Amino acid sequence: MALPTNGRVILDTTVGEIDIELWSKECPKTCRNFITLALEGYYDGVIFHRVVPGFLVQTGDRTGTGGGGESIYGEPFEDEIHPRLRFAHRGLVAMANNGTKNSNDSQFIITLDRADELQGKHTLFGRCMGDTIYNVMKIGEMELGENERPVYPPKIKSIRILDNPFDDIVPRITAAEKRAQQRAREQAQKEREEAERRKGAKKNVGLLSFGDDGEGDSEPVSLPKKSKGIARPDLVQDPEIAAVPDFVSKAASGSSKSSKLAASASQPAEDRPKKKKDDDITKIREKHAQEAASSANVRKTEIANLEAEIRSLQKRRGGDADSDDELEAMRKQKKSKGSYLEEELAKYAKGRGRHSKRDAGGKKVKDESDVLAALNAFRGKLASAPVDERDAGGEGDAEMRDADGGEEGETAAAGGEDPGIEVDDDSGFLGHALHFPKDDGEETMKAERDYEVIDPRIRGARAREEERERKKQQREKHGRGGRRY
Repeated sequence: MALPTNGRVILDTTVGEIDIELWSKECPKTCRNFITLALEGYYDGVIFHRVVPGFLVQTGDRTGTGGGGESIYGEPFEDEIHPRLRFAHRGLVAMANNGTKNSNDSQFIITLDRADELQGKHTLFGRCMGDTIYNVMKIGEMELGENERPVYPPKIKSIRILDNPFDDIVPRITAAEKRAQQRAREQAQKEREEAERRKGAKKNVGLLSFGDDGEGDSEPVSLPKKSKGIARPDLVQDPEIAAVPDFVSKAASGSSKSSKLAASASQPAEDRPKKKKDDDITKIREKHAQEAASSANVRKTEIANLEAEIRSLQKRRGGDADSDDELEAMRKQKKSKGSYLEEELAKYAKGRGRHSKRDAGGKKVKDESDVLAALNAFRGKLASAPVDERDAGGEGDAEMRDADGGEEGETAAAGGEDPGIEVDDDSGFLGHALHFPKDDGEETMKAERDYEVIDPRIRGARAREEERERKKQQREKHGRGGRRY
């Protein structure tokens, strides 16, 4: 008898439905295990405890840790690797194992992309149908924490079986019976807690209740206890004070309080606050004076310590300014010297009004008479300075001077005398003149010969000219060969 090849279930999760088609003919044992666990409600409330972005999502462990799971066979069952089923795209459903062969239980995975590395290692038994694959992709994009675990893991609410390929499956317990048992256990737990609470509660007879004394459900109302006032009439001098109300007698109780009351009663009403105010002001002034004196003493002590340290450092360095007189002189000099701001203000005050002259129109006029006078004086010096004969001689004289200087240098070197350091004592520098040799065009011709000036515009014009010449030659060539009709 051939096994059926159909099977379809829908996973109702917190991110939406996931429609799965089962390959029950190729993987009958794996599909039977999955269908039976779904009928028994094993996957209800199970979270997706592992997400590997771009690879897979994993679920099927009731403990939520990834280390649990069980099969309907009582032990892990063997793999069912089919050669025609391959991990070629996303949305494929396969069994998860512990890394070894034949270790399948209840955990399964759904791929998010092509996964060739899972081929031959995991049993592939189904695939996601239609647009529900996008709900699986949504799980793969969730925020992750440690060990590839989602921060807010989605869960499977329930599994609906649309097409059961195994009619002979008899579940050990159905999902509805399992939910009913769970509700019964929760109700029994609540009843036990309520009974323990009632049994442990003690009745407080000091509480006021408006219901029956035997009923414990009514909430009692506690009444405040009335405390008896404490009064000592024997400690009060005035017997009339003892007749005041209870709360006044509390404030006036005690021997110290009564004595203060009597002392204040003997004084006039207008003198008491004034005297108290004067005492407070006097204390504040004394305290302020003490603080000022202490701060001044501390400041003096710090200054004395600094001076002592300066003197000790100067003694170590062997300085002479270690006497008190010199320190005092230095302190006075520092005091006499103004601040940097005062010095700058004084400089500004000296130059103020220098350029404040105005013309007939009221505009400011710069006073440049001093600059012009200095320039004219320098021109006069240049005009009156005698012309140096060596500068007027030209290039030949310069060559002669170089030759003479060379001969003199050789003579001095031969004589063995040290010429010493050259000193610039040229007092007639105003009469010097600067002469340049006449340009005969040799340098210009050399530059044009050795250096090529590259102009991109000229290069472009040359290229266009060459292109026009080439086209012209082609036209002439075709004209000699004849025309095509």
